[in-house]
Amino acid sequence: MLHVALVDDEALVRAGLRAIIDAETDLEVVAEAGDGAGVLDIARRTRPDVVLMDVRMPRLDGIQATRALVESLDDPPRIIVVTTFENDDYVYGALRAGAAGFLLKRSRPEDILAAVRLVAAGDSLLFPAAIRGLAATHAHPATPAARRVASLTEREAQTLRLMARGLSNAEIAAELFVGVQTVKTHVSNILAKLGVRDRTQAVVAAYDSGLVAPGAPAS
Repeated sequence: MLHVALVDDEALVRAGLRAIIDAETDLEVVAEAGDGAGVLDIARRTRPDVVLMDVRMPRLDGIQATRALVESLDDPPRIIVVTTFENDDYVYGALRAGAAGFLLKRSRPEDILAAVRLVAAGDSLLFPAAIRGLAATHAHPATPAARRVASLTEREAQTLRLMARGLSNAEIAAELFVGVQTVKTHVSNILAKLGVRDRTQAVVAAYDSGLVAPGAPAS
């Protein structure tokens, strides 16, 4: 059973998400909070696997709440930020803070459920076009990110560029003419060298360092 926490200042949104999630036999909503200020407490008490987090909330927004979870817990839950608009100024900040991806509030129920299961399994929600658009506005030269990305080997840098295009390990393997296990090794090395949890944060670092140019197709 996967445990889910809902953090949104709109009770109606939380009720709708709870109805969708609790209807599934393998998912259960274990906690709710009406703003980001309550998320750390409920995470410590209920240990959810996934948090669906609104980005625009009073008192503590989704960026700050995501950062609090990632920095304060030894084994933080996976976080999906939920937003009304995909170009929301807050989304890129939440991804940079440690969110595994984002969903639009108008997403179909089946897409919400698939996203919860995907991130719970350790994968990321990457939307290359949307993240490119966000990076074009919000990415900026970051010296720590640039230093960490500079530590990658040439093949690891190639792999990261392909990750930024949203390619799977199998697709990257085909592009580089190597085995899937080799790609998995490259991805593990990339995450370790960049000091990030998943592919989403690796891709954000690629944009922030200039390895992938914001606003231009990753290649």
